[in-house]
Amino acid sequence: MSQMPQPTALSRCPSCEEPVESGDRYCGACGYELSAVPASPPDTPTLTMNGTTPRPRSEAADVEWPAAPPAGGPGAPVPVHLPTDIRGTDSAGSELPAAHAATPAAKGASKDAPKSASKSASKGVRLERPVEPDSGDYHLAAPRPAAPRPAEPRPAEPGPADPRATVPSPASPAGAKVCVACRAGAVDSDGYCERCGHAQPRERDHLEQQSGALAAVSDRGLRHHRNEDAFALSWSSLPDGSPAAVAVVCDGVSSATRPDDASLAAARTAGDALTRALPRSTRPQQAMHEAIIAASGAVNALAAEPETAQEHAPHQNAPACTLVGAVVSGGLLVVGWVGDSRAYWVPADRSAPPARLTEDDSWAGQMVAAGLMNEAQAYADERAHAITGWLGADAYELEPHTASFEPDRPGVVVVCTDGLWNYAEAAEEMAAVVPPDADRRPLHAARVLVGHALDGGGHDNVTVAVVPFPSPPQGAGSA
Repeated sequence: MSQMPQPTALSRCPSCEEPVESGDRYCGACGYELSAVPASPPDTPTLTMNGTTPRPRSEAADVEWPAAPPAGGPGAPVPVHLPTDIRGTDSAGSELPAAHAATPAAKGASKDAPKSASKSASKGVRLERPVEPDSGDYHLAAPRPAAPRPAEPRPAEPGPADPRATVPSPASPAGAKVCVACRAGAVDSDGYCERCGHAQPRERDHLEQQSGALAAVSDRGLRHHRNEDAFALSWSSLPDGSPAAVAVVCDGVSSATRPDDASLAAARTAGDALTRALPRSTRPQQAMHEAIIAASGAVNALAAEPETAQEHAPHQNAPACTLVGAVVSGGLLVVGWVGDSRAYWVPADRSAPPARLTEDDSWAGQMVAAGLMNEAQAYADERAHAITGWLGADAYELEPHTASFEPDRPGVVVVCTDGLWNYAEAAEEMAAVVPPDADRRPLHAARVLVGHALDGGGHDNVTVAVVPFPSPPQGAGSA
């Protein structure tokens, strides 16, 4: 079978016998110009014994091969055998050791045959930088000297700011509160990050407190933008020295201005008043009445707002809130309230009936008290939660309600806002939600009750205090 003429192809360099690839113009080892090699002589065998591809017979079989000049004679080229014999510069621009001379053929190879040189590089040759897929720009560097001069340390480049860092940025003033979102910016007086603008969670969004056997939890809920509820827990004593547990829960009226301030002022004032009055031979029920009057005065004082606040909200009502409190001492249970926050009695023996201890100052409460509707009908009306009694400067008339009870068995008093009892309105429903060990683990019970409201939708702020009855020694109780 006849064959088409094939171009001359060399498998090894005629100068150094290093393997070469098809298409190479220069030897990668010594830089010999492969394109100048004449065709193979006619006596090239068709089969080789070393496994290399036989070179095809060329029509120019009678080419005379030049005789090699005598070694060291005139006109003999300088032998070049290794890539390190090629003169060049390193990455810093300095010349490589002068002991290696370069020939004109080698200089030409540095432009056209870098890839081949990188493939057959001998010992002592290294790549100055990693090879990139489509780049043919490689740099050969000389072998590292035996004792290299240590490089001067480079200054560390600043990296990107870590958003998880807890240390304020230099721009943040010392002692400033750090943003919970970016962890770097300072928080301004309005509660927003000066760097990323993120609104910060308020401290009152979720509060928990345990004081001995007393515990309370308050949560913003899932719909409101802030928590307008507040509570106060304290311990006092009666004149005979018996301990008295005090719990007050307040719910700010959202339609009024500064409802969160109103509830906080009322809860703290009522709690402090009860703590001071009980040891002074004041009957607990009378002490509760006086505490509600004092709380009302604290809320009324908030109505004297600065003119700037009135300009921003000229049509809002004065600060207002509801209040419910409980005092447990010995075998006596006293409750007091204004508005629609409630207190429930839940016996430890769940076979005994629970009870609601308060009556709402609301439209629904009035309808039920007048016999015009039953509770189911009244609380199904859209006007049900319109309150008719509250603490505030624009209240129609302050009428504190107080009641005293003497339960015949142990249990707990649940003091809460409507954010909880909306999801467990009847006393039986509330008792079903209260954990059986609420008297021993009041904080756990309060958390469970708040969780019940959140699971139900959390449409309002939720606050609940759990007070065991009879009052255990101060310091008892666990989470």
